Amino acid sequence: MANDTKTDVKVRLDKWIWAARLAKTRALARDLIQSGKVHYNGQKSKPGKIVELNATVRVPAGWDVKEIVIQGLADKRLPAKDAELLYAETAESAAKREQNKEARKLHSFHNPSPDHRPDKKQRRELIKLKHQ
Repeated sequence: MANDTKTDVKVRLDKWIWAARLAKTRALARDLIQSGKVHYNGQKSKPGKIVELNATVRVPAGWDVKEIVIQGLADKRLPAKDAELLYAETAESAAKREQNKEARKLHSFHNPSPDHRPDKKQRRELIKLKHQ
């Protein structure tokens, strides 16, 4: 990682998001930015925006949104361990994501499968209930 992470290089926002492994491809990173889901220093931005150190970026991450601070610049995709060094998630963002995770666990809507399948008698009861 000697010359992979540079501080004097100019890097586009979409390329940095891709290099930091926050998006799988540059095209997906560009689409995230153009759709307004990525905020750079609190404002919507364009994919060609040149990123700076200590800037704040809000990026969607699954069900949640990560708020991160840029700590390094890279214009090439790095291994996952090195990519994690390019940014630091804020404490508020990590706490909010953890809260949301617990809320999703408690909410039965997000439970994809029940504990067990209904047996034959229970299935017949369900069918009766549905057709009443």
